[in-house]
Amino acid sequence: MLIHADFSQSIILTPEQYEWIASPQKGVDRVMLDRIGAEKARATSLVRYAPNSIFPPHSHPQGEEILVLEGTFSEQDHDYPAGWYLRNPDGTSHQPFSHEGAVIFVKLRQMSRDDQQTVRINTNLSEAWHVENNQKICSLFQNHNEQVELRQIHQNDQLNIAPDLLTEILILDGTLKINQQVLPTGSWIRLAKGSSGWQITAETQVKLYIKTMKKITNLD
Repeated sequence: MLIHADFSQSIILTPEQYEWIASPQKGVDRVMLDRIGAEKARATSLVRYAPNSIFPPHSHPQGEEILVLEGTFSEQDHDYPAGWYLRNPDGTSHQPFSHEGAVIFVKLRQMSRDDQQTVRINTNLSEAWHVENNQKICSLFQNHNEQVELRQIHQNDQLNIAPDLLTEILILDGTLKINQQVLPTGSWIRLAKGSSGWQITAETQVKLYIKTMKKITNLD
């Protein structure tokens, strides 16, 4: 299965374009944002857990990255309400579930083999944030290849992107304008390496998940 698998092309999707599809596990639905592979895929998805849904135990070849968007996502004896960021590196495993229901943003099989850092960050804490160039930033992860952060941008401020990096954005709150297209909360954007001419402005105060990458991992 190939969905938005050409990373030389930029993609902009709004929530009205999303198609929720039932997963093989009862009570768990997903929106496939990009995907290379069948059930065991290199994938970026939105995943929705119905209340009291449970996913079978599974491992994480090439890693798993999660941002909890709504509700409470749980694994083993740990609960992660909305705002928690998790990274599970290659070789780890868990059994996820949700008692109250949850929506998560999840990226599968996108870590390099040498990325062995487990991360758990509560982005709701004020001490997780700092101010840089009049914008609030919550740093989530950084290595030689990628950088992941949350960023709050004031109305009418611009977001500058580096054309030599792949840039991925999920709008967590507020409205963003890219060139002449106005994008609401929940929109997902992937700007290809080498692309330029993007004018990105906060239509309202916005909160964004932003990932940048020098090299796009695990495409084969």
